[in-house]
Amino acid sequence: MKVVCCADEHVEQWLELRCDLWPHLSHAAHAAELAALRQRSYAGFLALSSDQDVLGFAEVSLRWDYVNGCISSPVGFLEGIYVRPLARRKGVARALCHAAEAWVRSQGCSEFASDADIGNEVSHKMHRSLGFGETERVVFFRKAIDSD
Repeated sequence: MKVVCCADEHVEQWLELRCDLWPHLSHAAHAAELAALRQRSYAGFLALSSDQDVLGFAEVSLRWDYVNGCISSPVGFLEGIYVRPLARRKGVARALCHAAEAWVRSQGCSEFASDADIGNEVSHKMHRSLGFGETERVVFFRKAIDSD
């Protein structure tokens, strides 16, 4: 297995995995979002098998706004990580995370953060196994305001 930084030739594979991880968005919506993200401090990584099969991906960004539990700025942020089911529990997520962390370090960051849905225990376990420590738990609220 090897991990590569996503370039133009990897966009379709990257989009396919984004659709697997975030199926609520269409392929077109993912393509538009990815095009915009690639113009910012954002990087993607693909894990490839020796046969060049795509095993998983990770996305990382730099965040200058407040990141829960962090004290520096900017902070490298693991925006998403996904490993195909047949490739799980084989070190793919760890390899992707190491590549993302190296990119974050190369950008001058001293902290690497992430988040997960409060009920996603599988993601919590994966984050802990990758060396992340939980900093806090939050529930967001929203209220619609009627116009007069």
